[in-house]
Amino acid sequence: MEIARGSLETCSSETGTVVAIDVLRAFSTAAYALAAGVDSIALVSTIEEAFALKDRLAGVLLMGEVGGLPIEGFDFGNSPAPFETLNLLGRRMVQRTSAGTQGIVRSRNARHLLASSFCCAGATIEYLRKLNPEKVTLVPTGRGENDGQGDEDVACADYLEALLKGERPAGVPYLRRVRESRAGRKFLDPAQPDFPLRDLERCMEIDRFPFALVVHREGGLLLMRKEPMMGDVRPIAGST
Repeated sequence: MEIARGSLETCSSETGTVVAIDVLRAFSTAAYALAAGVDSIALVSTIEEAFALKDRLAGVLLMGEVGGLPIEGFDFGNSPAPFETLNLLGRRMVQRTSAGTQGIVRSRNARHLLASSFCCAGATIEYLRKLNPEKVTLVPTGRGENDGQGDEDVACADYLEALLKGERPAGVPYLRRVRESRAGRKFLDPAQPDFPLRDLERCMEIDRFPFALVVHREGGLLLMRKEPMMGDVRPIAGST
């Protein structure tokens, strides 16, 4: 299996298997929401798309952020901690974030598409091993071209790559990089209440959830669901 790296700038050209990574906090929050019983999460690029889906689909809940901050009119921000105590069995959600969902939406040509974070790293690897593609492209969505940001996502990509290579990496060094990243340091600053320490702690729980975050195109939507490690692995409908 070839393991490659991509970015938000290059993922649109990938035609194989793409794993979009967002540790702080999009795909950690998505995992907690699905664990709280959410049936599916539609991933979108813009705030306008999110509100349009809420108008179109009865009972849909919105979650996301702009610049890390909650969006007025959304039901939830980009925070995993609140979902620990919620029962959202069967609810549908829409998620818009500045990095993670952009990586999914831009990977329009991917045949198989997953989202990941440390919370579901092991399940992601198990799913990929079952899929056994010729090539996997890991996309740390927080890392721009030479902007010095997003090392928390690169750390997760490095961890996933080591696992894919059959190594047994200790998690501590990778989690240290999350905490020490530019984004991670915001959660250590009491003057930034929109970045609570509890969120950082939740995002650093390796393998908290035994499911992968798999995305399929259904009815014109990009829908993420938690998928157990059983049954057939199918390509995204309509992909090349």
